[in-house]
Amino acid sequence: MKSSFQLLTLHKLRVSRLYYRSWRRVALHHGTHEHLRRGLFTRHSIGKQAVQQRTIVTSSLSYAEGPQEPPLITVTIPEHFRSIVSQHGDKPAARFRLPQPSQSPDPLSPEPGSITLTYEALDNQSNALAHSLRSQGVKKGDRVALSLGNVAEHVVATYAIFKLGAILVPLNPTFNEKQLVTALSHLRVSALIISAVTDLAYKPCRGRSNHALLKALIPDLAKSGGRIESPSVPTLQSVIIVDNAPSHPHAGFPPLKDLPTLIPYSSLAPPSTLPHNPVVPDTPLHPSDTINIQFTSGTTSAPKAAMLTHANILNNGRLIAQRMGLLPNDRIVCPPPLFHCFGCVLGLQATATTGAAILFPSPAFDPAAALLMATEHDATGLYGVPTMFAAELELLSSPAFVDRLRSAAPSRGDNGKLTLFPNLRKGIAAGSSVPEPLMRQLNARLGLQDLVICYGMTETSPVSLMTSPADPPAKRVGTVGMVMPHTRVKIVDRRDSTRVLPRGECGELAVSGYLLMKRYFDDQARTDEVMIEEGGEEEKEGEVWMYTGDEARMDEQGYVEITGRIKDLIIRAGENIHPLEIEEEIMRHELVREASVVGVPDEKYGEVVAVFVAVHGDVKTDEAEEVREEKVLSKDEVKDWVRKHLSGHLVPKYVFWTDEFPKTASGKIQKFKLRELAKDLISKAS
Repeated sequence: MKSSFQLLTLHKLRVSRLYYRSWRRVALHHGTHEHLRRGLFTRHSIGKQAVQQRTIVTSSLSYAEGPQEPPLITVTIPEHFRSIVSQHGDKPAARFRLPQPSQSPDPLSPEPGSITLTYEALDNQSNALAHSLRSQGVKKGDRVALSLGNVAEHVVATYAIFKLGAILVPLNPTFNEKQLVTALSHLRVSALIISAVTDLAYKPCRGRSNHALLKALIPDLAKSGGRIESPSVPTLQSVIIVDNAPSHPHAGFPPLKDLPTLIPYSSLAPPSTLPHNPVVPDTPLHPSDTINIQFTSGTTSAPKAAMLTHANILNNGRLIAQRMGLLPNDRIVCPPPLFHCFGCVLGLQATATTGAAILFPSPAFDPAAALLMATEHDATGLYGVPTMFAAELELLSSPAFVDRLRSAAPSRGDNGKLTLFPNLRKGIAAGSSVPEPLMRQLNARLGLQDLVICYGMTETSPVSLMTSPADPPAKRVGTVGMVMPHTRVKIVDRRDSTRVLPRGECGELAVSGYLLMKRYFDDQARTDEVMIEEGGEEEKEGEVWMYTGDEARMDEQGYVEITGRIKDLIIRAGENIHPLEIEEEIMRHELVREASVVGVPDEKYGEVVAVFVAVHGDVKTDEAEEVREEKVLSKDEVKDWVRKHLSGHLVPKYVFWTDEFPKTASGKIQKFKLRELAKDLISKAS
């Protein structure tokens, strides 16, 4: 067989998928240490013959398999959580720093108040809420949406929903009416848990009242008793309100007694640590059950909702914790939102699988609160996207703020010397790459010596590649690390996905393994676009690959660098923005003929939105020499239109006028040309 393997080594594999799979079947049958040394493909089943403690990388092609240790967890999230509670019940599971009302004379004062949930308390409170939700008609398989910030109710509700076998649907709490209705109706949600006031990033206690939004969702909020009636979301049976209005005295949310249609959260889950009977779901739970649906793009026109399982997010959280070196005595400050995979998997699931404590400094991002909580609780880790880290470093440049930190920091050390962040070493940066100068500042000023970078997408639960504290400094900054355990990655020719590229060449990154979502909810067509089963009739079991749309290259050691995006995704401050959502909304304006959105580099946010707009022939723009006509469109009006109909982070920073777009022969706009034109125009204007 030696000559056969020599003929079929991967550096000569440039043939059809059928040939590739046939080769792989032979390699599996003869998988040995010698074959691994020579760089042949292996599957995780070979781990039974030879336990793999390292990443397996092919000798010449851009393919790598993660190690097979530790083994995957084969129970559900509630089952695993019970084992953590039995080991760490009296330890803090989650802490929440309470925001101060805006009229406070000192909104940055030390420790304005906090809530601490031990693992046992979290277990008890989530049991109580689960029983109450069941009394409201929630059962296994029902979709329950959460529109909450990083608050205790969010974490308690998460575990209550999991225990019932219902499906958690975390929503961005800044959604407007249109976005909320689209999300709820698309998923046929039966229950919604929402706050009275939505907290806003950088604006503690100056939130947005959700009264108008709820009034649009349920026209008769004054109706008492019986099933609610929502013409826009007929499946909606109950709306549970978390009354955070006292911390937002100027938001103007009316008293709950005037809104009897809404169910007060406090009536369902009183803040008690008394034991409650364990929850028994309607039918047994299975690790392959869908337990979480995450939206991967805007929800106003064409939402994509990734269906994730117990096995997906439980194992991903646990393996993230292992690679970053998370321990039960760690205290991790987590500013990223819980409605995003960063907060709920890299944050909550990573700590909850190890018995560590997660610290939420504010309902929405507030750099001052994040740093204050880090020093108040002697944190060992800090999470964030580059924009968050930059805002925190900017605050540390203020002597007045540093004095406030000192007043909040307890004396530590044998000699009582005051140290702001004595044990802060660990952390995760995700959402976009971390520039080397920023990494150096984080090391020097915050002590994040073991900061790691994660790469992933919602559809992969989310992390597939990650650096390690043990990686060389250049790899920790210039790459997104190596493949995660029980995961396979490859880089293929964009024109021929059956051809795995030699290492060092750029192509499309594809991912396979336990971490793949089940599918997009009610959207098989778009599922089939990105999830491809590679194998034929000769295979007993095909292998499904998720094609990420990201351009990448793999080096000789197996480190992966993301070099660009094949798709038109824009990443602004770690949040994914899909141009189509903005384009379609702008083109709804009666004066607009055509619009195309691209991402352009930005020092603060990494990328921002730029839009090229073509108006109708009888319309003038604000840059025209004569604007006497009635039909005039200004750049500010374009921005205001987006702000009115979509979320604020989707508002274009730049608006450019154009008469014609560069297009292919088939009529498709060539966005790469627009992107270069935008950068040129911005450069000339600066």
